[in-house]
Amino acid sequence: MKECLSYPPVYGFGYSEELVAKAMKNTTRNRYQILTKFGLNWESADGEFYFDSVDNNGKPLKIYKWSSKERVIKECEESLRRLRTDYIDLYQIHWPDSTTPISETFEAVQKLIEQGKVRAAGVCNYNTAQVNEALSTIQLASNQVPYSHIFRDIEKSIVPQALEKVFGIIVYSPLQRGLLTGKIKPGHHLNEGDTREGNRFYTEENIKRANQLLEEIKPIAEAHNATLAQVILKWTMYRPGVACVLAGARNEQQVVDNAKALHLSLSTEELNTKTTLSESFIKAEVKSGS
Repeated sequence: MKECLSYPPVYGFGYSEELVAKAMKNTTRNRYQILTKFGLNWESADGEFYFDSVDNNGKPLKIYKWSSKERVIKECEESLRRLRTDYIDLYQIHWPDSTTPISETFEAVQKLIEQGKVRAAGVCNYNTAQVNEALSTIQLASNQVPYSHIFRDIEKSIVPQALEKVFGIIVYSPLQRGLLTGKIKPGHHLNEGDTREGNRFYTEENIKRANQLLEEIKPIAEAHNATLAQVILKWTMYRPGVACVLAGARNEQQVVDNAKALHLSLSTEELNTKTTLSESFIKAEVKSGS
């Protein structure tokens, strides 16, 4: 099994990729895979405005979604330089860009593949229509989308499409941004500026319901001497169409703990129990919101 490293350039405005290069400088290149992204521009006002941010020195700047042919080629060359590598294993568009035709974007990626600078192409946050349009230009290896025990919308159309077209689903936010770790209790207050504020799962009612769900999952975790997060991550790995699960971590210990989910073995009965609990949570939310 190869180690997969996913640190898009917008994280740290290129610095994240430099850190990857530094960390892996003594590791043989074929022992790990680099999954990076393109399409978020902080150097100019070109593209579709996305959000306000600050640079590494605290200076305000704006982020734009921009994936023109020239921009894609430029970003790839810069990533290769920062990563100190000759090729990128999986090159993914970070978000759809309404200002650039999808065909133009992936003609550029196809050119990079033909040049040997990219091994495979992927998309992130694409709906089925956007995926189909991309597939008319290039073969996709993946679609990276949010998915969790309590948010399974992709099962309606995105997962069936991936299974039919034979590409993988890369999951992000499998722990619903920390809610499914069991550490966020009713009455929890988010810090000012926390992007989870306003998220529908972070209402007081849903925090209570999520904790009730976790109480029902706890016996499975205890039976395996595992954490709630590990059990939930393992369930996610078993879901149809899922090829890779990306779990966030704030420190080294969380990285180590999350990785232990790989070695956890759950029975079919335990997996089915978790699926049933998940469905009950989702049905109750739909009913209360209707």
